[in-house]
Amino acid sequence: MQMRKLNYAIFATIFALTLSSAALSESAIDTALLSSIAQLQKGWAEVNYQSQGDQQLEEFAVLLERATALVDANPQAAPAYIWRGIIESTYAGAKGGLGALKFAKAAKADLEKALELEPEAMSGSAYTSLGTLYFNVPGWPIAFGSDKKAQALLTKALTLNPDGIDSNYFYASFMQSQGRDEEARNFFLKAQRAAPRADRPLADAGRQKEISEALAALDAK
Repeated sequence: MQMRKLNYAIFATIFALTLSSAALSESAIDTALLSSIAQLQKGWAEVNYQSQGDQQLEEFAVLLERATALVDANPQAAPAYIWRGIIESTYAGAKGGLGALKFAKAAKADLEKALELEPEAMSGSAYTSLGTLYFNVPGWPIAFGSDKKAQALLTKALTLNPDGIDSNYFYASFMQSQGRDEEARNFFLKAQRAAPRADRPLADAGRQKEISEALAALDAK
């Protein structure tokens, strides 16, 4: 991975020493946080779509460490929790088996924290990611899976981001998991038509490939 983490310990020290200075305003902190979030997004796309096998697992572990450092430095920032949750949940999917459950549960806790702090952060991404977790993990007594909760969360995500590629893709995936293929097709097609995100070309390319594969699978039935 090429992602590099800003040194937030040094940044925080400088901030404490210059709190009275107008030069280091709240907007400067926001800019630093947004920069680090962008690096996490880029790193996640590289690991998720360009790495495989043991190398992918190792890179997810490193990416998770960086996300944790970001959360520790910004404990009131919902986007930091969202991205750690996304990394944890994707890491869980890559690992598979019972060993993945601790990462799925950690992701659930982070996404719930993000909803507590700022429910509409990142166009409701916490709703999308948490809903996806609910329909992908086993139910009780093994884990916390729930199709009912998944639908409620994914529906909420769509109300906040009706034209987003991810909100539509994951709702479509849920519909497909429920055997509601025509509804799934409609939402996959809507995801396919989503406007490109200029700052996330690799993630968009990877998601579009997944959409095409899902539509092909539906056509093959």
